[in-house]
Amino acid sequence: MYIVFLNPQGNFDKSDSFWTEHPDFGGQLVYVKEIAIAMAKLGHKVDIITRKFEDDKLNVFTESFDYYEGQDNVRIVRIECGGSKFLQKELLWEHLNEWTDNIITFFKEQDLFPNFLTGHYGDGGLSAAMLKKKTNIPYSFTGHSLGAQKLEKLAASLENIEQLDNKYYFSKRIEAEREAIKYSNLIFVSTKQEKEEQYTHILYKDITDNCKDKFVVAPPGANTDVFNQIDRDFDKGFSEKFDKICQRDILKTRLALPYVVLASRLDPKKNHIALVNAYAKDKELQKKCNLAISLRGIINAFEDYSFAKADELKILNEIMEVIHKYKLHGKVTFISINSQKELASFYRYMAKRKSIFSLTALYEPFGLAPIEAMSSGLPAVVTMYGGPSDVLFEDNIKYGVLVDVFDEVKIAVGLHEAINNYSEYKKLGIQRVLDKYTWEATSSKYIRSIEEVLNSTKDLENIEINPYFLDSTKSKMSLDFIINKIW
Repeated sequence: MYIVFLNPQGNFDKSDSFWTEHPDFGGQLVYVKEIAIAMAKLGHKVDIITRKFEDDKLNVFTESFDYYEGQDNVRIVRIECGGSKFLQKELLWEHLNEWTDNIITFFKEQDLFPNFLTGHYGDGGLSAAMLKKKTNIPYSFTGHSLGAQKLEKLAASLENIEQLDNKYYFSKRIEAEREAIKYSNLIFVSTKQEKEEQYTHILYKDITDNCKDKFVVAPPGANTDVFNQIDRDFDKGFSEKFDKICQRDILKTRLALPYVVLASRLDPKKNHIALVNAYAKDKELQKKCNLAISLRGIINAFEDYSFAKADELKILNEIMEVIHKYKLHGKVTFISINSQKELASFYRYMAKRKSIFSLTALYEPFGLAPIEAMSSGLPAVVTMYGGPSDVLFEDNIKYGVLVDVFDEVKIAVGLHEAINNYSEYKKLGIQRVLDKYTWEATSSKYIRSIEEVLNSTKDLENIEINPYFLDSTKSKMSLDFIINKIW
């Protein structure tokens, strides 16, 4: 088969540049890249189609084609729309009609149309619906996270909804997600909880009630070629790098202690401060371990982080205030991690130091980071809110520790549990990944489901795209739908 992934905000390149440095460069890039490569290994031709642009800082997205080393069946294809400059995802909605027209031109020029499309995030899903309307090619939708969930996490109210919409374009996003869901042939979710909680929200329920047979649970996985316990060539020098940083930040009497590892991007939703507070207020925990917090591009946070972005700066200020207040100097280190391979080296070395991984996000749609950490040998202490509750607990077996991230005492208790039962949770975590969470298993689930769609016969659908998305001068998106549904 010839399968196309649609990611207008994807920003893919062969070196995985800038990952974690911008909200548009998040976990969905890992997801799409790994499934695409796994599909290609099964013998399918795969294109990841994203947006072409020029930017002085983001300077690797100007070529029309790009390739991952050693993956001949996978292309990164960049198609222009909305001018030549980088646009954040919130500004792409009115340009997707142009983007999909240009994609069709690309298909015609290569004299080959795909058998199936798969759209990711709301903008990729809407693009897939547009292409289905224009070409009748079937598609799947993978939302990753939905706008209604973000609305709730931002404590939306009648008083602030207009302000939030001006910043995050919720009216456009939620309408796009509704259309992506409605006209899809398949909807891929990572967990049953994602299906039952996100897609049954009142803002989608009238659509999803008629789409129940479209859902397929296909959990993401770890790239076990990278995230494992086997020493790799790219590990060389990492232990020396980390030890040098620790000698700079950690008291000599504490250098032999294990670490609690925080390796998610600096984002308010990731809730770093809750874990730092839990650690700061628990003297016994401090006797057992240090904290290691990964950053990107900040070489010595204790010396200077003033150049960090606004949200990151706020989080680092909060962390530093806790460090000063509770006299944690000598117990906390910061390390700059700049690639997936370096992250894998970090995890591997931390596992040798009998450390644990923790993610205290307010909500985690799935939780790929804990799976990668577990695959590398790190026991995981993770938020109970979202997908990790399915990953770390099943059939009364605990594969890691789930914690209530709104209770700092319970976070500390969870960290103690993982440290005290290190060997057991390490073994269970590794086995859990190998049994259920690999990209080979995910891609096979995708392929089987796609083949079922292609082997079925269905009448042509009458697809009605909101006029705004087809021509932004014709109509305006309204907040009334959201307001009337919620309030």
